[in-house]
Amino acid sequence: MYSIDDKEYPCSTSVAMRFIGGKWKAVILIHLIEKKRYSELRKEMVNITERTLSLQLKELESDGIVIRTVYTSKPPLRVEYELSDFGKSLIPLLKAISDCGKEIIKHHDKVTVISQPSCSIE
Repeated sequence: MYSIDDKEYPCSTSVAMRFIGGKWKAVILIHLIEKKRYSELRKEMVNITERTLSLQLKELESDGIVIRTVYTSKPPLRVEYELSDFGKSLIPLLKAISDCGKEIIKHHDKVTVISQPSCSIE
């Protein structure tokens, strides 16, 4: 049993899912394998709301997975996001999840490709 912020987790898998689970976190992390400006993330992730993206990025930053850098020297204000060293250590896991998704797409009759995917790891 593990405890984080007074919430209990029964196993290490549930701890991992606390940090990278949900609909958007893993997708955001895949997009951040390369450093990106906030506006680039918004353009690449068209199905996420601005509010959700901001909240998820704040959580990932608070958890030490993402680094947020604000540049104020030249107008307009520029904000960039990148994976921390800890975040970079998750890349093999993100690749495994991406590969799993590709296998599901290949072998599952219910999946239809409707446009070119934007978050894939090669």
